[in-house]
Amino acid sequence: MSKFEPTGILTRRRFIGWSQAMLAAFGLSPLSAPTKASAEGPVGMGRGHAPAASGTADDYYEKLGVEKIINAAGTYTYLTAAVMPPQVQRAVAQAALHPVVLKDLQRASGEYIAKRLRCEAALVTSGASAALTLATAACMASSTGAAPEHIPSEVLPRSEVIVQKSHRYEYDHAMLLCGVRIVEVVTLEDYERAFTPNTVMTNFFNSAEGGRIDRKTWLDVAHKHNVPCHMDAAADMPPIENLWKYTGMGYDLVCFSGGKGIRGPQNAGLLLGKKHLIGLAMLNDSPNSDAVGRGMKVAKEQIVGMVAAVDWLLEQDDAANQVEYMRRANVILQLVKDVPTLRSEIFMPEIANHVPHLILSYDPKVVGITPLQVQERLRKERPQIELNPATGTTGRLGTHSNENTIVIGTWMLQPGEDEIVGRRLRAALTQPQLQL
Repeated sequence: MSKFEPTGILTRRRFIGWSQAMLAAFGLSPLSAPTKASAEGPVGMGRGHAPAASGTADDYYEKLGVEKIINAAGTYTYLTAAVMPPQVQRAVAQAALHPVVLKDLQRASGEYIAKRLRCEAALVTSGASAALTLATAACMASSTGAAPEHIPSEVLPRSEVIVQKSHRYEYDHAMLLCGVRIVEVVTLEDYERAFTPNTVMTNFFNSAEGGRIDRKTWLDVAHKHNVPCHMDAAADMPPIENLWKYTGMGYDLVCFSGGKGIRGPQNAGLLLGKKHLIGLAMLNDSPNSDAVGRGMKVAKEQIVGMVAAVDWLLEQDDAANQVEYMRRANVILQLVKDVPTLRSEIFMPEIANHVPHLILSYDPKVVGITPLQVQERLRKERPQIELNPATGTTGRLGTHSNENTIVIGTWMLQPGEDEIVGRRLRAALTQPQLQL
């Protein structure tokens, strides 16, 4: 029995009604039977899309013996994140043809992106983690007057960054590179008491699942103490409006990954925010030699690629994209729906990776293979398929994943790959005895 029910931030009835209406509006049949591989490219890329390359260019993946994969997981760094749309690929290739003065390009690209994303200023960085480091350095410089060569430095007072305990994460290292001390708080009272003359910044991890202090209260308290507030929104696009929502709220600095939902180069990101802080971030960035960001170089190709990605993104439509991701999920579901004990749902995370995820749950004792075994089997086959890392695990998607679930992210699939994923899943679930 199949239960194709969305959960998450939308009610089941609202999401089904919305998705069915949108499917009809775009000429698609809700929950239709699978069709032959579509001539349409990934949404927003036009018909007949394939990653742009010269017909005579060497395939260096093949030359290096590196297998190409089908990404049914999502925009994860370890899977090289997103594929750039053709117009972004063309912009990158064109930028490689001519040298420019790097600081001129940094300045002009930042001004252009800031206008498009409705903020005071912007900086293209070498990813969201680098943006967090540069944000920290900028806030230190703003508070202490420190020159780039003094970040980090023993001659400075011990600068402090306030973070909710539930918002601590591996990217704390990006702040620690600047020599700060992280101060943990839990309650609003803790937060009020944590501010000292050494406080230079507060950091809010937007997709953190815990925390007693909401983003607006967190911001208001920081500003009451005249301390700038940074938001880590690295994976929080879509929806597109998030690119101006949080700076519009008043956050002094907000970082985004460039190679995830924005679909720019993987080794790029955005730091958006107040003009004076972005200026200080630039001073602490490459190509300035004696700066904490010197190793965080962004090439001319990546800077131009991010500008082109922003242009491309602002031509897209969130609702149309979601319909396409749902269509791909439906293609896969139709190919596996008759597997014994199978049940399905669509889950949309509230903040990060806010796209439909197809979740298939079943009884491994009846089917004869566990989700983790399915995951390994698909990795060994060619082309290799990577499922979402929440597959066969408990807690990564809250209550929506466990040891009996397969999780599929459809938004990074290329044309026709939804059918390949569906057929290969069906083979694994209906012929578990076959050994590779």
